[in-house]
Amino acid sequence: MQIKAFQDFILAKYGRRDAERGTPATFLWFMEEVGELASALAGDDQANKVEEFADVLAWLCTLANINGVDLTEAVEKYTVKGVEGFK
Repeated sequence: MQIKAFQDFILAKYGRRDAERGTPATFLWFMEEVGELASALAGDDQANKVEEFADVLAWLCTLANINGVDLTEAVEKYTVKGVEGFK
């Protein structure tokens, strides 16, 4: 599945509820999932890691959707425009 297709899937399934929740509350949910991913990465449960990566990606798509950001366009920073150096 392409990034755009997944972002559109998240929008179709959760878009109305996500828009009602708004950015601040959605960001808190996103950060909770990032915390769960951090915990999963510290462990040895591969299935849990996979699940938490999926959750973080879904909530990132939600944040992008409610803020009018096309993630496919956003990643062009790396894929088309090119980034020099390292952070």
